[in-house]
Amino acid sequence: MKKIILGSLFVASSLFAGDVLAVVNGEKITKTEVNDVLKQQNITYDKLPEQYKRQILDRIITDALLIQKAENSGVEKTKTYKEELQKLKKQLALKVFLKNKIDSFKVSDAEIKAFYDKNKDMMFKQPAEVKARHILVKTKAEAEKLINELKNVPQNKLEAKFIELAKKYSTGPSGKNGGELGWFTKDRMIAPFSKAAFSMKKGTITLQPVKTRFGWHIIYVEDKKAGGYVPFNQVKDKIKQQLQLKKLQDYVKTIKDSANIQYK
Repeated sequence: MKKIILGSLFVASSLFAGDVLAVVNGEKITKTEVNDVLKQQNITYDKLPEQYKRQILDRIITDALLIQKAENSGVEKTKTYKEELQKLKKQLALKVFLKNKIDSFKVSDAEIKAFYDKNKDMMFKQPAEVKARHILVKTKAEAEKLINELKNVPQNKLEAKFIELAKKYSTGPSGKNGGELGWFTKDRMIAPFSKAAFSMKKGTITLQPVKTRFGWHIIYVEDKKAGGYVPFNQVKDKIKQQLQLKKLQDYVKTIKDSANIQYK
């Protein structure tokens, strides 16, 4: 039995040793500590590209060396340190208190659904969107010539040809990017352009040039999204947090209302 226990302890210590990435003047720096530093960047040490692992480790080693110097300097006995420590304690106490308080506020599924239904049109409505490219030229004749050229292109090669012509002929700033406009809602574009783009099918071009104050456009629609509402399940957690924050605000108000506050 003793041999089994000793063997288990040996395995456990070996696993822990593998977690140690560096030892700085006898102080171990573990992968867990490094991951805590990386947490805000939503990445872990193991997932870092190799060239960055050493960089982040060296940064933490530098911090560890400076902390050691600071602790050994007697700074913790100074008046300034003690004053700053008291401030940090108060801030930490407030942070933990508020987190615990928010977590204590229970919000039912019925409350969340009621909020969603009440604010559906104002907060959770998604307008229709179009993803498109365009070629902007100065004259209608130029636009018609390009449309005629695009009409004869097979469907599976249409987008590539459109990008080629946009880079070559488009006078707009998006020309160098193949006329790319990305996703946009109807109100984001000038009226004649929007009207044409939103009336088209995915994977098609305008068969007639579209005139705006900027010139003449040929439009290619890459994709479309129908309008509608954000699904309840996608926003349920966010609504819950929002309702908890509202309860916290109400709680803070009761504290202020019952407090003896004198403005001077």
